[in-house]
Amino acid sequence: MDAALEKRQVQRAYELYAPVYDFIFDWIFAPGRTAAVKQLAIQRSDSVLEVGIGTGLNLPLYPWSCQLTGIDLMQEMLDKAVERVHNLAMPNVTLKVMDATSLDFGENEFDKALATYTISAVPDPVAVLREMRRVVKPGGIIVILNHFRSQRTVTGWVEDMLAPLCTRLGWKSNLSLEPLLERVALVPEAIDYVNLFKGWRLVTFVNRK
Repeated sequence: MDAALEKRQVQRAYELYAPVYDFIFDWIFAPGRTAAVKQLAIQRSDSVLEVGIGTGLNLPLYPWSCQLTGIDLMQEMLDKAVERVHNLAMPNVTLKVMDATSLDFGENEFDKALATYTISAVPDPVAVLREMRRVVKPGGIIVILNHFRSQRTVTGWVEDMLAPLCTRLGWKSNLSLEPLLERVALVPEAIDYVNLFKGWRLVTFVNRK
């Protein structure tokens, strides 16, 4: 069973989530977010792109010296990220409203890129990953953190059954990792399991163009 995720569904869902997003998603998913930023192995003055930065929950995890650009589809989410940047006094952060399927950046513009809990919440995850590859330099690091369809038969079946409901909530419960990576020609360097019940996968790539 496949349930297509549409851009308007995502926008509508996250307009509703924006006021309570931090309350719902902060502490529950914090271990994965911490591990994801650590996987980037950010060096001084690295240029980093975060796709789907949302309200900026990852901001305190970044080193002060890196050049961070964060994008999100929803202005309502970015408004909260702007407040967080101000409160943290982070001097090297740029936030932009942007569609991740068509990034307004040049090729090889960033050293590293990150997407946490984003890939299953976009209508076209293949296009997003292709864009991340395009804008990251050869040899640069790409990290994605997401829930993917379980390889266990029963769990995967349940995720398929829940897919129509989850798409109404703005994300896809049964996105499969392996076919997705095949279409983007990305080969994982590492896959770690994080968060509650180890139900989310932290996937690290080196951008071998």
